[in-house]
Amino acid sequence: MKIYLDNCCYGRPYDDQTQVRISLESQSKLAIQQLVTVGHLELAASFLNIYENEGRKDENAKKHIAEFIHDNVIDYVDESEKDEMQPLVDEIASTGVKPIDATHVAAAIRCRCDYFITTDDRILKYRTDRIKIVNPAQFMTIER
Repeated sequence: MKIYLDNCCYGRPYDDQTQVRISLESQSKLAIQQLVTVGHLELAASFLNIYENEGRKDENAKKHIAEFIHDNVIDYVDESEKDEMQPLVDEIASTGVKPIDATHVAAAIRCRCDYFITTDDRILKYRTDRIKIVNPAQFMTIER
């Protein structure tokens, strides 16, 4: 099974853990990360994961996320593929998803991911036959 994590998902463990939802999503994201590390899940990423991570203020988070992506990604969408994805990005963005988020979803579809995992409520509302979109806690309840 192949998954794509967007940047809000990568950053969830570094958010304020006093909120139940954030804590639950953080623990689930860390469990997903472990499943990737041991080879039970395949991980895809894109140039946007790298670009957005570079903008993080928390140097510790930036370093850990970059290392995880570098060490575990098996399928990657390079910036040179952006023009080819643009029609799909436009289609997704036309539903109200922000263009940068639409690009993440399009990259996941391009990599033929089974799941797009996010904590962004706006993206979680988007529906398509091409990929399942869930938050980390939802993903952990799926039978594999």
